[in-house]
Amino acid sequence: MPRPISAVIHLQNFHHNLSIVREHVGLSKIWSVMKADAYGHGIEQVWQALAETDGFAVLDLHEAILLRERGWQGPILLLEGFFQPEDLDIIIQYQLTTALHSTWQLDAIDKMKSNSTIPVYVKLNSGMNRLGFKSCEYAQVITRLKSMPNINAITLMTHFANSDIAMGTDVPHQMFKQFIDGSLPLCAANSGATLWCPETHYDWVRSGVILYGASPSGKWRDIANKNLKATMTLQSQIIAIHDIKANESIGYGSKFTASKSMRIATVACGYADGYPRHAPTGTPVWLNGVRCALLGTVSMDMLTIDISGIPIVEIGDIVELWGQNLPIDDVAEVAGTIGYELMCALAKRVPVLYENN
Repeated sequence: MPRPISAVIHLQNFHHNLSIVREHVGLSKIWSVMKADAYGHGIEQVWQALAETDGFAVLDLHEAILLRERGWQGPILLLEGFFQPEDLDIIIQYQLTTALHSTWQLDAIDKMKSNSTIPVYVKLNSGMNRLGFKSCEYAQVITRLKSMPNINAITLMTHFANSDIAMGTDVPHQMFKQFIDGSLPLCAANSGATLWCPETHYDWVRSGVILYGASPSGKWRDIANKNLKATMTLQSQIIAIHDIKANESIGYGSKFTASKSMRIATVACGYADGYPRHAPTGTPVWLNGVRCALLGTVSMDMLTIDISGIPIVEIGDIVELWGQNLPIDDVAEVAGTIGYELMCALAKRVPVLYENN
């Protein structure tokens, strides 16, 4: 028998979450963000569950080409743009839309020998200071793009660093608004702004983690009333049960020492499966309808949980590490990270099962 751990991808929940985004954005179009192999879910397996989207936003050419070769005919946006001038040939061949954030990219398009044209998203650096043109140069960049014969469509774009906090979009949004004149389409809202800042929706929104049922803020309580559903469940089984006495310790480094007699269980899941090694004692897990606590250090292949408060536990009982009963954000928050990271960190050795109930 194989090791009992698996990740279940709930394809039906992608369709559901997309419908929730539609309710929020009205007539605005939706870029469904599929970067990082669809946030660790497997882009090749899940894209059709989001086929009612208006477009897919990806990180690199390999993801874009995969979508085209699997049959997607709608728009595809390269969120970081292209990385070498030679990439423009592929952008033309596969009819992609590219973000632009640096002058060298404009120069590369100007030097294109092809007679073909491409659509672009020109990015304003509104305070994130990762990618984008500064506000003092943005208007000149737009003017230059309008004069370039190899450009067939221009969309203004920015990215919010703090869309998950109250008034977090106010300053960057005001910066972005000074370039709006009604002549060009606009794309500003990420997942947080999609949920909480309707004034930023404009022509297109870019919905990422909310399509996967997790919170842009990293806190499940912030989206508990949004009816989003988890798209990934990481589950395993109980493989051993022990009774320990007061003053006995658990795991490497003896990081947890019992203050009283306890009943504990070993679960076939560890950091080599993608579970966070730094998750502390008290991190929640779900067993037989009850939240119980992680105890001690997470090992490479196993972790230990407190089952003292659960009347009946047997070898082989299913443990949910995160998923439909236990929000990934609750696990991530206690572990000092975010749900995004846990999704993307799912290890290759974990079997992935796709369901569409």
